[in-house]
Amino acid sequence: MYNTPVTLPKSIQNLIDSFEALPGIGPKTAQRLTFYLLRFPEQELENFGSNLINLKKQTVICEKCFNIDEVSPCRICSDERRDGSTICVVATPLDVLALEKSGYRGLYHVLGGLIDPLNRIGPDDLKISELVIRLTSHFQFPASNFSLPTSNLELILATNPTLEGEATAMYIHGLIKDLNLTVTRLGRGLPIGSDIEYADESTLAKALEGRREF
Repeated sequence: MYNTPVTLPKSIQNLIDSFEALPGIGPKTAQRLTFYLLRFPEQELENFGSNLINLKKQTVICEKCFNIDEVSPCRICSDERRDGSTICVVATPLDVLALEKSGYRGLYHVLGGLIDPLNRIGPDDLKISELVIRLTSHFQFPASNFSLPTSNLELILATNPTLEGEATAMYIHGLIKDLNLTVTRLGRGLPIGSDIEYADESTLAKALEGRREF
């Protein structure tokens, strides 16, 4: 006798497919997450869905540093208490969160990724030209929250100590080497091949303290 294969309801399969499209989520994990949500009380599930919808609706990209916040300029760029003599260049907003925990209190510039030819990510896909414009404009029109002269401006290239991170740092340095500013890299408190977002607070603090001129 021929048995018809058992298939999942379309609503369940659609959610499994959505989870599986996320990075690091395989088919088995996607199934477990979906069936876990099925056991949620309806109100909690509605709150979960609302949070997903608001993820896009209630967040914006900062017009100055390209970090994610609910307002633009973001709260970091708008904070007059920040040290405007340092700008820390990072790959993603997750790196901003990690560096904030380390005690860094300067400004940021979020690239939105790293140069990665294998995945077809080039300089034009990142916020590199915006960084150059930002630095140039600071020399022409100093920002109000810069406590030191712009000639004392330090740019910290805090990209990951990976091939992609090093390539991105080298590329940026080549573009800005003629500007009158100090360019540094994080100290080797970070192990080679690691990601900033996964580093502990103490390691990041040591890396900031041990940064060197590029």
